[in-house]
Amino acid sequence: MLARLFLWLFISLSITSFSQTPTQTIRGRITDRISEQALQGATIQIIGTSLQTLSDKDGRFVITGVPVGRIQLRVDYISYSSSLLNEILLTTGKEVQLDIRLEQQVNTLAEVTVKAPKLKKGVASNEYAVGSNRSINMEEVTRFSGGRNDPSKMVSNFAGVISNNDNRNDIVVRGNSPTGVLWRLEGVPAANPNHFASLGTTGGPVTILNTNALKSADFYTGAFPAEYGNATAAVFDLQLRAGNAYTHEFTTQLNLFSGLELMAEGPLGKQRKGASYMIGYRYSFVQLAQSIGLNVGTDAVPKYQDWVFNFQSAKGKWGQLSLYGMGGVSAIDFIGKDIDTSDFYARQDQDGYVRNRMNTAGIKHQLDLNERTYWKTSVAYVYQRDQFDNYQYPAPVPPYQGRWQITERKNTLNSVNLSSYINQKLNAKLSWRAGLTGEMSRLNSFLQDREGQDANAPFQLLNQYDQRYSLGQVFAQTRYKPAEQWLITAGLHGQYFSFNESSLLEPRASVSWLPKGGWNLYLSYGLHAQTQPFPVYLYQEYDETTGKYNNGNAQLDFTKAHHFVAGLEKRFGTNWRAKAEVYYQQLFDVPVETVASGFSILNSGADFAFPRKAGLINEGTGRNYGLEITLEKFLQKGWYILNTVSLFDSKYKGSDNIERNTSFNYGYVWNVLGGKEWKTGKDKRNAFTVDGRFSTVGGRYATPVDLAASQLAGREILDESSYNSERLDAYLRLDLKFGYRFNSKKRKLSQTFYLDLQNVTNRENIFLRRYNAQRGGIGNVYQLGFFPDLLYRVQF
Repeated sequence: MLARLFLWLFISLSITSFSQTPTQTIRGRITDRISEQALQGATIQIIGTSLQTLSDKDGRFVITGVPVGRIQLRVDYISYSSSLLNEILLTTGKEVQLDIRLEQQVNTLAEVTVKAPKLKKGVASNEYAVGSNRSINMEEVTRFSGGRNDPSKMVSNFAGVISNNDNRNDIVVRGNSPTGVLWRLEGVPAANPNHFASLGTTGGPVTILNTNALKSADFYTGAFPAEYGNATAAVFDLQLRAGNAYTHEFTTQLNLFSGLELMAEGPLGKQRKGASYMIGYRYSFVQLAQSIGLNVGTDAVPKYQDWVFNFQSAKGKWGQLSLYGMGGVSAIDFIGKDIDTSDFYARQDQDGYVRNRMNTAGIKHQLDLNERTYWKTSVAYVYQRDQFDNYQYPAPVPPYQGRWQITERKNTLNSVNLSSYINQKLNAKLSWRAGLTGEMSRLNSFLQDREGQDANAPFQLLNQYDQRYSLGQVFAQTRYKPAEQWLITAGLHGQYFSFNESSLLEPRASVSWLPKGGWNLYLSYGLHAQTQPFPVYLYQEYDETTGKYNNGNAQLDFTKAHHFVAGLEKRFGTNWRAKAEVYYQQLFDVPVETVASGFSILNSGADFAFPRKAGLINEGTGRNYGLEITLEKFLQKGWYILNTVSLFDSKYKGSDNIERNTSFNYGYVWNVLGGKEWKTGKDKRNAFTVDGRFSTVGGRYATPVDLAASQLAGREILDESSYNSERLDAYLRLDLKFGYRFNSKKRKLSQTFYLDLQNVTNRENIFLRRYNAQRGGIGNVYQLGFFPDLLYRVQF
């Protein structure tokens, strides 16, 4: 029935007349890259056509009557470097909105010579970033094969990045734990933007992020600028887009992972002076399918829904104000009698219930203090809650009666996050930025459990916490460009954690040399520090000899890391670039056990639970080093290619001072992506696309299960005398994606369809080996097999 409904919708929307070539409108704003001031009189032209215009006093421009398809747009402004935007996609269903920032040339007017514009696609929007960064194009997130319409999956195609689990979107960067990643939304630290997320983690099975609502996403893999703190691995910096301030537009979309989506946007007020709204809502497809009686292949149906909004005022005397937010709820029930016994996670003698909620809402304000200085502030309220209840049945089962609770976990976090900074451009050579970030939080956390088959056994209290704490951060950084070929940045970042009164100052610096011929050579250094995941701080262990709880983890200091990066990049042709980067990271003050062992917190974070270890101390170390190579051709003339190779080594030392492989030392990653687009139809207004992705990753290291001890205890016990001594098989996967884009001739309407065949060879990629108490044995847990993902989008 559902399939017939969408087939009818597709056919009905496709019935159009054949009168004239469809066109669309491009709107945008031209600003100075450093001061963000409007540039009046910039020339904007569509390459290969007579269409062009000038920006007004607010830097805004509009070009109407642009033929749909992919176009090139060039922007020129006196004493500024020209900008070329390549392969901008225009459809009949939605206007294009562009935010274009130009950089002023250092040379005087007399010395400036007119040059062809250089394509700088892929560069992060932060002007203080030098190396180890990449901007993410939202159209690429949807187009690339195997990405599930998820920015978290998209970044795994970049050098140095691994998505280590098909069933979760945790991000492993250069051998670091996923917990080392910082998420930011609209300039402030953000909650974990995933459904089914647990306290202290940074990933989850399904993203809350809506690519249709995102303006930009910058991803940093090391030695990041001074304004980013409380991260040792990577930074994901996200910006929501504004709605169309001149006309109302709508999007409907169905995707097997993100769900059924409805989005609306348009101007606020009748004057159409720049104020706008954007609202989106998504509902789980599998939950919807089950509700109308379709067989979704599992009884443990993941239920989730999420939303996003952004209301933006027009820019006036008192600046510009935005009210934004996103959130989601998720739930899944694992009922023992309904679980497929072929799943090695299966426990038919247990029932589990997972409940999660995340909400964030904020206000962002930007005020121009003068023509060279602006002040930007963002304040957000964040609410997170995760709950897990687990119940045990007596053996043998069925009859599935007389269960008792064995685990109870509840975490509730309320936080007010603030970011405020002032940015000033002194001249074309020198600028600075300074500000602060604050996180004022209240955490209520409770965890207790009991093992075994005794319903009368007492619970062991693992943590019980209800208090306030704060994390304060300050930074100052400068950007100096003494000549057109040189760029120097330097800064200092400071942190104070009230939970245990830890503090630290972190220096950062970079230098870049751009000789003629499209070359770029750069060096970067940064000291980076991060608090521990809160489940680690709060865990407590009962000491039977003293009759007291050991909660010494509460005094743990920051984990710290020195980042060193050297890179060489060459841009050639009109859309090609080659890049090689080497790095070395020295981690220290890592939590380890007081007794001699191979345990280290560096191996945690890729699961829903953290290791249960009490009395940890900051005496562990680690090191990551590697080589990353990228060869990329951006989309041009209908085709693109991205080839990334990462060779790396990730080691650590526990309290026994023995060097071992970390759990994220995969050794190598190789990704090859490519795609081709063919225009179809008599007037070439439609397009058929084919995209592919090949990925292989070295086998992960794991600690073997102690079978005898596990059978005796009735639960999994690892052989802690052999930390990460077992290496699993390598990962290999091939994805193919087919798409069709249809532009109506008669209506302002477009349709997009994608069929993404993930893991087309159905290869069994092992994720880990684990003990199953019900079977009394050790088995493999495999990642996602062959899976066809669908996306159907209508915009009008």
